[in-house]
Amino acid sequence: MRTRFKAFTIIFFVLLFVPGCGGKKEILLTGRTMGTVYHVKAVVGRFYDGAGLQAKIEKRLEEINHSMSTYRPTSEISRFNASRKVGEPFPISKDFLAVMQVAQRVHKLTNGTWDGTVKPLVEMWGFGKGTAPRVPSPEEIAKALSRVGFEHIEIYDEGRLIKRQGEVTLDLASIAKGYGVDQIAEVLREDGVADFLVEIGGEVVASGKRLDGADWKIGINNPQPTAAVNAVYKVLKLQDQALATSGDYRNFFEVNGKRYSHVIDPRSGYPVSNGVISVSIIAGTCTLADGLATAVMVMGPTQGIALIDHLENVEGLIIVQTNDGIVQEHASKRFKRNLL
Repeated sequence: MRTRFKAFTIIFFVLLFVPGCGGKKEILLTGRTMGTVYHVKAVVGRFYDGAGLQAKIEKRLEEINHSMSTYRPTSEISRFNASRKVGEPFPISKDFLAVMQVAQRVHKLTNGTWDGTVKPLVEMWGFGKGTAPRVPSPEEIAKALSRVGFEHIEIYDEGRLIKRQGEVTLDLASIAKGYGVDQIAEVLREDGVADFLVEIGGEVVASGKRLDGADWKIGINNPQPTAAVNAVYKVLKLQDQALATSGDYRNFFEVNGKRYSHVIDPRSGYPVSNGVISVSIIAGTCTLADGLATAVMVMGPTQGIALIDHLENVEGLIIVQTNDGIVQEHASKRFKRNLL
């Protein structure tokens, strides 16, 4: 499965300041976080003073990065990864705990197709930071698999983790961006803003309505490596929902004519080859949608749709490309309700 890399598969419709009707206006805030860009579009009262709002957002994002950024050697997750102590409690923040609890749920729901400990395999295949793509030997894969397994970490609700395997490490990039989106949404709600759209690197939360009273509109990118980054495949309408999309059409390598995806199956240690090129998940929180989108990439269309249809308030679209280049769609039962 992917960890650090996240295909920017959602097109965020950016508007500049728009004078409002009915005493309202629209404001736009942007900035950098988690190796990408965030956008916040909010509908507020005409005399709303947003002074300090962006500072609150960036403070919240800084707290999350300090907790779960693997690029920071002093972050909580980096210190946890560096520890080789088995059976010793490792205290964690509320943010780290909240993400780990959702991660544990996704891991169980998907029978291990999402696994936040897959980092050794991702790096071995050359999809990690500073690593070159290559095909490892079966012996190397077997050795890396011995360091993979979310079940090797115990999670306690009072805020601590315990390793049951000293070399196990975490990379929560495939779920932490979604959490960041959810937390920006909370900052906006606490500031009295009810109508907004929040996006980080393609992960989205939509609340309330647009300035014109319509639902928020989000475009899913055309899942082809040659498609422009702003090429729209589908347009969805969202209200009080989150959307996350995962894709493998921009991050892969080929050796002797064989294509190797950056999406690694944590059970086998090999890149997936099920034809899935894009998965979009709609859910109540972006944290859950983010994790499920990655997991369903590994599960494939049959198992993926079965899981989505089983979950309450979760919808999904799986796009598959056959060996002869034909693109096929697999949608959950109620996904069409969000199509424009």
